[in-house]
Amino acid sequence: MWSEQEILMILQGLWETVEIVFVSTFFGYVLGLPLGVLLAVTDSDGIKPHPTLYKVMDVVTNVLRSVPFIILLVILIPFTRAIVGKSYGTAATIVPLVIAAAPFIGRMVESSIKEVDHGVIEAAQSMGAGTGRIIWNVLLAEARTSLLVGVTIAFGTILGYSAMAGAVGGGGLGSIAIRYGYNRWQPNILWPSVLLLILLVQFFQILGMKISKNLDRRRTG
Repeated sequence: MWSEQEILMILQGLWETVEIVFVSTFFGYVLGLPLGVLLAVTDSDGIKPHPTLYKVMDVVTNVLRSVPFIILLVILIPFTRAIVGKSYGTAATIVPLVIAAAPFIGRMVESSIKEVDHGVIEAAQSMGAGTGRIIWNVLLAEARTSLLVGVTIAFGTILGYSAMAGAVGGGGLGSIAIRYGYNRWQPNILWPSVLLLILLVQFFQILGMKISKNLDRRRTG
């Protein structure tokens, strides 16, 4: 059903997809986590309200989230080429993925932090804890279960984006599915690629939920 070359191509695509998603998720959180913390802290009900700063970040985040990813891919081609030296392949896919993921992750982080009980925050403030300590030891610590669920959601979203990047020369299974499965109509390439993408999402969703439940039990136990 598959030649050795096709099997190697699919396995290479699987590895590229995992690489793209993990690297993009990591750097997405490098940018998105502090963005989300700042959004939560500077909001009107945050521990350090700053209406002007919040409004600026809120608008920028909303604008970036509003741009369809396939359009963002095209718009960022010059920037991607300047960063990695080319506009196609695995490395080139990561650049727009990080930029698309950061505001999405920022909103999830903001939402997770805002779920923290205000009584816990007030107790830390009454004991003289500074802003940095409250953020690290209270907000992020109390929101860790929700944050981990957010990582799982972000992983699935970025994986979907990575498949879309295949339409403009991105690497991974998405590129293989489009170039060979769709453009050349090779069902023996298309369906295994789609199935592997689905299995990846399911695997990491189950893993993420299991870890978050274990953390939640430890915290309440």
